[in-house]
Amino acid sequence: MSIIRAFIAVNISSDIQRRLGSILKDLRRDLKGAPVRWVPVENIHLTLKFLGDVSTSNLEVLKNILQVEASGQSPFEMTAGELGAFPSNYRPRVIWVSIHAPAGLAALQYGIDNQTARLGYAREDRPFSPHLTLGRVSRHANSSDLHRIGEVLTSYKTGVIGAARVTAVYLYRSDLNPSGAVYTNLFSASFNPQGETG
Repeated sequence: MSIIRAFIAVNISSDIQRRLGSILKDLRRDLKGAPVRWVPVENIHLTLKFLGDVSTSNLEVLKNILQVEASGQSPFEMTAGELGAFPSNYRPRVIWVSIHAPAGLAALQYGIDNQTARLGYAREDRPFSPHLTLGRVSRHANSSDLHRIGEVLTSYKTGVIGAARVTAVYLYRSDLNPSGAVYTNLFSASFNPQGETG
């Protein structure tokens, strides 16, 4: 029995990806030397569920869960918005861009969280807050680092970054290499185009 690391996500549009690349370039310049591990732009997805270690024997069940959940979901549009950080701009641990989407996104995430919990994957302990992770701040960052990051995040105005039409959900494998994480799409489940509005 082999184990892989995996997560469930929806993809962003090339338009959003291009704009995020430009924002990341600005942030790297403005925060040069700050203890932040930036996410490569090609690795940015909207994560719905981080599964962690997954037995390959569970993959078929996970694929089935995604098919069932996706079949009850209509395609929708989401927009990427402003810059921020968890837990706050001046105590940053995760730097992100917010996502605005219809209620269907939260319902999809809730359904996936519920069904995977039955397989033994821990439920999310925080309310779902859709976002795109741009970077992670080192735990060794000092107070002046944190203040500097907070100042940049607060002053950087993005406006609406772009929109993405979401029509499927994906199961990704994550392999950690010395050069960073490599994501491989293992499976995709398309939404139900019936009942679509617009």
